[in-house]
Amino acid sequence: MPTLKHDPVQHRYEVEVVEGFWAHLDYTVQGEVWSITHTFVPDELRGQGCGKVLMENVLTDIQAQGKKIRPICSYAVVYLQRHPQWQHLLVSCD
Repeated sequence: MPTLKHDPVQHRYEVEVVEGFWAHLDYTVQGEVWSITHTFVPDELRGQGCGKVLMENVLTDIQAQGKKIRPICSYAVVYLQRHPQWQHLLVSCD
């Protein structure tokens, strides 16, 4: 599993998906709910599963912290629709 870096002050997770190439995920916080607002994978690595690596690592950490998520960015929405094993982390969008 790649090393996950979390900067709670900047509200950012980073994963070195390939040596020298980092993907990141930004979020905002409202109480116990983290809204995933942006994901980034370097252009030269798109379509190679790096976004999946990023999401799996971040969601594993969020689950360990007992937090809930609200996907805002389109990649996070699509990822969560395709991977039902993470549905228990979602909050309603009411």
